[in-house]
Amino acid sequence: MTGIRVTIWNEFRHEQRDEAVRAVYPDGIHAALAKPLSEAGMQVRSATLDEPDHGLNEAVLNDTDVLVWWGHVAHDEVQDAVVDRVIRRVHEGMGLVVLHSGHFSKVFQRLMGTSCNLRWREEDEKERLFVVDPSHPIAEGLPPYFELPNEETYGEHFDIPVPDEIVLLSWFSGGDVFRSGVTFRRGRGKIFYFRPGHETYPTYHDANVQRVLVNACRWAAPTNGPVPVYGHAPSLEARG
Repeated sequence: MTGIRVTIWNEFRHEQRDEAVRAVYPDGIHAALAKPLSEAGMQVRSATLDEPDHGLNEAVLNDTDVLVWWGHVAHDEVQDAVVDRVIRRVHEGMGLVVLHSGHFSKVFQRLMGTSCNLRWREEDEKERLFVVDPSHPIAEGLPPYFELPNEETYGEHFDIPVPDEIVLLSWFSGGDVFRSGVTFRRGRGKIFYFRPGHETYPTYHDANVQRVLVNACRWAAPTNGPVPVYGHAPSLEARG
């Protein structure tokens, strides 16, 4: 499937003020995310926090099949009106891929209806991601497991609803485990949360991580299924 219209939303604060992050992502995390998606034939645009409407006005969202979300230090700065707009589009069928610390975004928390809290630490631990659902489309082309030499550690309990599917499970060298690739459906929209991606590590340059991102956008893209009709409905059968 090609031609999927993807909008990458990146807070874009770390890269502007932190040299260590800029050294890893000189053009912004959104540029690193866009590269494999564009190479896979997707139509990719980027939007950032400091643009009007955070770059997510009605026209942009209506022209988006999948929204990819990365945020960290400025979740509270995202306008509620924009959050409402994004959530409405998810219910209408737009896919949503939430990355790393985006678990604390207003969008993800509201769609989950929970705190989305977890355990964490930054100690340069190795992360080993196991594919626990090898039949899932998001796992296509992946090995049985892959490793990231250094990442921020997340640990259970992850306060989310029971996922529709668990695709990837992480183990960290400090001993923690974490549900790192999980899916949900809200309305007509499909949601994938993917854990890796701390801003000081070159995680989004990793080929297996890029494969997950490409697969996730393909999976989350809208389908051409019927649109539900709600409210009062006439009988489908003739009355005798």
